[in-house]
Amino acid sequence: MLIAMVALAARPDTTVYFVNVYPGPAIYELEGHSAIMVDTGNGTPMVYNYGVFDFDAPNFVYRFVSGQTDYIVAAYPFEYFVDSYRRQGRRVVARELDMNSEQKAALTSYLANNILPQNRTYRYNYVKDNCATRPLRIVELAMGDSILLAPAPFEANSSLQPTFRNVMRLYHRNYPWYQFGIDMALGCGIDYILNRRELAFAPAELDMMLQNAKAGDKPLVKNTLVITDFAPDVAIEGPTPWYLHPFTIFSAVFILAICLTVRDIRRKSVTRWFDATFFGLFGIAGLILTFLIFISVHEATSPNLLYFWLNPLCLLVPALIWLKKCKGFLIWYQIVNFAVLIALSALWAWLPQSGNPAFIPLIGAELIRSGSYIYINIRK
Repeated sequence: MLIAMVALAARPDTTVYFVNVYPGPAIYELEGHSAIMVDTGNGTPMVYNYGVFDFDAPNFVYRFVSGQTDYIVAAYPFEYFVDSYRRQGRRVVARELDMNSEQKAALTSYLANNILPQNRTYRYNYVKDNCATRPLRIVELAMGDSILLAPAPFEANSSLQPTFRNVMRLYHRNYPWYQFGIDMALGCGIDYILNRRELAFAPAELDMMLQNAKAGDKPLVKNTLVITDFAPDVAIEGPTPWYLHPFTIFSAVFILAICLTVRDIRRKSVTRWFDATFFGLFGIAGLILTFLIFISVHEATSPNLLYFWLNPLCLLVPALIWLKKCKGFLIWYQIVNFAVLIALSALWAWLPQSGNPAFIPLIGAELIRSGSYIYINIRK
């Protein structure tokens, strides 16, 4: 964990920069990173980093999953900050802010207060209070003016609506399994149309939004320094091969479900091992969603309409499919499940939550297996 250093008081020749780092290869680096740099002219520019977390903190993993994610503000020499990004080949851009001496003094006061031991820990929110939005708010408070951001690159370069999920999909395009997990775990709270300020949650978007931003009636940025001149996306991993995409893998599962269903109907018997495994995995996913929806404090995990599909009731199939005396109960469960899946599929286009394309073959496979179980056992 990085140890915060004592903030330096603002001097007349102090220069303040808003620093944006472009995407890196790790999943938590895919939207980039932001920080504030203060150069007092003494030869040691300091960076104030709102994105530090401590893996060694007690119950870190549980707290992270449950939404109790605490990040730390740390101050240290800028060279230490930029060195790792330089080695990764990530683009780093510093936007010099046009601030007068009073505004610089206010900013350094805010920063000094933020890194005090009693203040440096804050409750991180992935999209609404993160390493980009919090420094931006600090700058705005110091300047005493509302910052009017320029249009985001996403607005100009994408035909999709500007939502949190769609911006994530842009930056996660080479990481389809990661996006599949996000689309499963996060509900409709990330699917509303964003205003320009909310689009600033992604540092790579924010960097270009700052370029022509205004504070009051004057430009916010006075000068731009490209610290490491790499291409914006050179550090991320290459595209996942098409045959390893979730849609491809689950389409193969869909085809397998069709083949087994045709065989089952011909021999008038259900392939129980497949249904037990298939519905069992859905049930495990349902347990995860139960935790995220009802226990986690992540505001974006609830409501989640996928809970009509992925819920712990799916575990009834692997639990009861081996017991003949439970066949009647399981038929009724599958009838209800089939009806719910049909309704969910029919109404999805009008629901306020966007789905992952890989959900389609999975829901299709479940419909086939659910329908075949009903058909075969009722005929018997």
